[in-house]
Amino acid sequence: MVKHIVLFKLKDEVPADEKLAAMNNFKKAIEALSAKISVIRKIEVGLNVNPAETWSIALYSEFDTLDDVKFYAAHPDHVAAGKLIAGVKESRACVDYEV
Repeated sequence: MVKHIVLFKLKDEVPADEKLAAMNNFKKAIEALSAKISVIRKIEVGLNVNPAETWSIALYSEFDTLDDVKFYAAHPDHVAAGKLIAGVKESRACVDYEV
């Protein structure tokens, strides 16, 4: 199994209400992907409630193989979900590991 963990930092200069709307739309779109992309074994998005931390969004997902992660990443519905935070995203960090 491959666990896919992604963290997103949003731009400080973006108004809080705009960030929150983008975060909620992203969460809804990503969590709906399991019904559209068969290789997803589990997926969840957490929105950071601690303003003292750097990262705004955490995405956790599970796949059978790294090829499944690659399939998911290139899937048009996943790409569309990513565009929901593209305008407010400053950076992204990712780790894929096998268990």
